[in-house]
Amino acid sequence: MIELASLQQQVTEALGANIASSEIVYDELTLIVNAKDIKAVCHALRDQFNFEQLMDLCGVDYSAYGVDEWITSTATETGYSRGVEKIEPKLQIPAEHRFAVVYNLLSLKHNCRVRLRAYVFGEMPRLNSVVDVWASADWFEREAFDLFGILFDGHPDLRRILTDYGFIGHPFRKDFPISGHVEVRYDAEQKRVVYEPVTSVKPRTLVPRVIRHDNRYKDQGIDL
Repeated sequence: MIELASLQQQVTEALGANIASSEIVYDELTLIVNAKDIKAVCHALRDQFNFEQLMDLCGVDYSAYGVDEWITSTATETGYSRGVEKIEPKLQIPAEHRFAVVYNLLSLKHNCRVRLRAYVFGEMPRLNSVVDVWASADWFEREAFDLFGILFDGHPDLRRILTDYGFIGHPFRKDFPISGHVEVRYDAEQKRVVYEPVTSVKPRTLVPRVIRHDNRYKDQGIDL
């Protein structure tokens, strides 16, 4: 097994300006890659550093990073309740860092993993596909496109994979409403399925009930 510090030094020296930054977190090397250089970096990691397998690829929307919708020090007795204490975001994420694509790579030879992160910018962010580097990227990239609206140039068949063909929007974006934009029902008069604006579900923030025995509240006769 290769030492992560040694791998970090070798990779950053070999790839130079293609790597914006690197760090070792939770016993795993993370490389921040310039979006325009993602394909060159992936080729190098596969061919020069023996990262033969792409284990996962996913999109990330950091626009609400550090935001808590509710804050509470106690739990409810009846299940769920509305959160009423709204707090401000802890971090301000720059617009160019709203979206990212994360790649998790595995090297069987070195018995270690590497995480790549490439930030992509714009309402319809895009970067090059790596399907021709690892075939497993095919459906992963389709999923990131479907859920986050990230386009992958050069992908052989970039279509939705989880939502239906008429779906509007990208449901994992933080500005997408939890209840969605439309609801589906069967109309007996028209004898077909119809799509209508959501009216049956009202947006709300839920505070989970936590049941545990806590000695801090023993004298008060309270179980949380």
